[in-house]
Amino acid sequence: MATTERVGRAPIRVQATGWALTSWVLFASSGPLAKAVMVTGWSPAAVTSVRITLAAVLLVPVVAVLRPRTLRFRRADLWLPLGYGVLGVAGVQLLFFVAVARVPVAVAMVLVNLAPVLVALWVQTARHTRLRAPVWLGIGLALTGSALVAQLWQSSHLDMLGIAAGLGSAICSAGYFLLGEHGAGRHDPAGLTALGLAIGAVVVATFTPPWTLPAHLLTAPAALGRLQAPVWLVLLALSVAGTALPYLAGLRALRDLPPAPASVLAVVEPLVAAVLAWLLLGQSLGPAQIAGAAIMLIGAIFVQLNTLR
Repeated sequence: MATTERVGRAPIRVQATGWALTSWVLFASSGPLAKAVMVTGWSPAAVTSVRITLAAVLLVPVVAVLRPRTLRFRRADLWLPLGYGVLGVAGVQLLFFVAVARVPVAVAMVLVNLAPVLVALWVQTARHTRLRAPVWLGIGLALTGSALVAQLWQSSHLDMLGIAAGLGSAICSAGYFLLGEHGAGRHDPAGLTALGLAIGAVVVATFTPPWTLPAHLLTAPAALGRLQAPVWLVLLALSVAGTALPYLAGLRALRDLPPAPASVLAVVEPLVAAVLAWLLLGQSLGPAQIAGAAIMLIGAIFVQLNTLR
């Protein structure tokens, strides 16, 4: 009977994994797109504020017209979109940029990628769900590969506030998976995503008010490889393809994918981002980074194969 149930769940698990991979591939596109905008004079905080706000402005009316009931939450459930928006949307982005401002990007990236470990620890301690040894091995491989891709050994300057911000971003990222799993099983992903983005936009706007944004640079040309597009168009693509759609796909995945393996799949994001940076921005990968990417994928696959329920 157990074997039959496992076989029956396999197609659902494969579909959920596909949604998760789609989410992280789309999230990865935000790196090169944001970089192209920042080169024109936009700060990371300004880009983050616009991408989240514009994504909310575009998504909320669509959901309100097509699926209005999904935006209705009981008073007892309001903590869910609030937590999702503050932690999963605003917290991850803001704390990551604080970390990047104070420590090397490689260190910040590795710190954020500690989220799978935090999720696994939560699952094992709070839920009393024992994870198998191969799962921990896969998580370890993913972290090792992440350190290689980030070339962590080249970073020597460490700032305690920057380290704390990076760890805070990892905690918020873990919250994204755990809250997303809880919400996806009880609410429509469209409504939770729309409200989460709206709440996240309000939080980010308190740190980057709209009147501080460099609106005069909206028409500046942004370079994407051999192509050039106005900043406003790149920001639109960033808001739709790099923000709204991946959040929707991620919540859809968490309906059927446990948070531990879902969080490990996040290692796909820096890998795809590196490939896109090579294609669009001319930034190449070294041998150690290529090896790290392979190790990351092996680790992610290891976790997936050993957590099929």
